[in-house]
Amino acid sequence: MADSTFDFNSFIKDSKDVLVSPKSYFSTMKTTGGIAEPLIKAVIYGVVAGLIAFLWSLLKIGGSSVGFLGGAVGVMLFVWYIIGAVIGLFIGAVIVLVISAICKGSTDFEANTRVTASLMVLMPVSALLGFVSGLNLTAGSIVSLAVNLFMLYLLYHGLTGALKAKPETSRVVMYVLVALLILLFIVGLGAKRKTSKFMEEFNNQDLKELLEDVKKE
Repeated sequence: MADSTFDFNSFIKDSKDVLVSPKSYFSTMKTTGGIAEPLIKAVIYGVVAGLIAFLWSLLKIGGSSVGFLGGAVGVMLFVWYIIGAVIGLFIGAVIVLVISAICKGSTDFEANTRVTASLMVLMPVSALLGFVSGLNLTAGSIVSLAVNLFMLYLLYHGLTGALKAKPETSRVVMYVLVALLILLFIVGLGAKRKTSKFMEEFNNQDLKELLEDVKKE
């Protein structure tokens, strides 16, 4: 029978253990007990990440800031983070289940949902580091890549520890995913730089035209 109460102290400890000692955590993690617990965890992570994004928008730091609309955008981000956490939990569980099946691990949906919920501890971490993108585009992309690579590291321990997937196959799959992440990082960084350069030139051109119009008057 599933537990009817959510242990917040255990949640804090589990979140810390996932980040600090994932191998130990996933090897002893409960894979049964109902969907309610991982769902609550996902919502909490979404709320915390949303609050951080909202704070950055108020302080006009990072990508969440959009001039005087920063606060309004922050509110929308806060709501979206919560909705995204719930949707992401179940979509992520299906993705993890497919990867687990490839690696000859558990295909139990609840077990994969619990692993996914634990991985979502990176949502607040990613939101906290979101300000870097506002300071420097390249640095922000590198930080985002680092967070995603760390997520794959956690996923590997989730697969081999909690879902009992074959370590050898899991490593091969992780190497493939790492290669794809790095490739997407390189392509995305190039696209962002071109877009940034285009917008800068566009804005400069608009400024020149505005000055010329003023001189004519």
